Amino acid sequence: MNPKILICSVFLVVAFGTCSAQIVKIDTLTRWKKAFRAALNLNQASFTSNWKAGGVNSIGFNALLNFKANYKGEHNSWDNEIDLLYGMVNNQGLGYRKTLDRIFLDTKYGHKLTEKWDFAASANFLSQFATGYKYLKAKAGTDSLITLSDFVAPAFLTTGLGFEYHPVDFFKLRLSPIAPRLTIVNDVKRYVTTDNPKPYGLSPTRTARMEWLAFQMLAEFSKDIAKNVNLKWRYIMFANYEELTIDKFYHRLDLNLTAKLGRFINASVGSILLYDHNQDNGIQFNQAFSLGMLYTFQNYEDKK
Repeated sequence: MNPKILICSVFLVVAFGTCSAQIVKIDTLTRWKKAFRAALNLNQASFTSNWKAGGVNSIGFNALLNFKANYKGEHNSWDNEIDLLYGMVNNQGLGYRKTLDRIFLDTKYGHKLTEKWDFAASANFLSQFATGYKYLKAKAGTDSLITLSDFVAPAFLTTGLGFEYHPVDFFKLRLSPIAPRLTIVNDVKRYVTTDNPKPYGLSPTRTARMEWLAFQMLAEFSKDIAKNVNLKWRYIMFANYEELTIDKFYHRLDLNLTAKLGRFINASVGSILLYDHNQDNGIQFNQAFSLGMLYTFQNYEDKK
């Protein structure tokens, strides 16, 4: 079995095996706030061969796993997050195709300056689990594949020194005027085309590119905006000081709206907006709706 698919399968089993309810067990003896969230959403359709309305047999899923562990002392804090997302669908005659894919890891040390401002030193990692393809229809009726991306192709490792503003528990803004970023592309030659001779900004003879002089802004929001309805978004902006033009700024917005329909069931709508001139000259957009099971656990109570 492909090891990347195996990783995704383990991720799916973890999500599926724990999908039961929301649990809050308040622990007043620790300075660590921990929150775990797992969701599994399935979709399936099947038809008999004489179904006159037409249709294609299909089965698919998407799974989400999010874990946060945040320490807060009198003057120092340490925030950590793992955010994983993967989805795929199998349409009869087309095979398995990926629909969602994200790996995001983030850690940040903070030192209190005021009630709302911290000095912050951070690092985050962004990549994906599995290979991404562009599907082209050939004259013979079979699809030809163009490989666009893969695990650690690309991957972005960004460190930052700066400040974080956190006026309320559900919003924070991190400003890092010193934010070197390492872009990694495993086997760059796989992605070279006549239209794109330097995939993700790398020449075919290289596997990594370091941008030392750069700025990163990261903003996060997560709040119940109505009863049993949660809105979460994360926005990242990255700018290389050597290329300070608007069309060369990196922008990524991950947005998710989740509604709990019962103890076991949730519905969610998620989307990703991405602009990276090293990938494409236009804005990339991804959107997905899902209905399935959600499990959450945390050792603290959210402030209303």
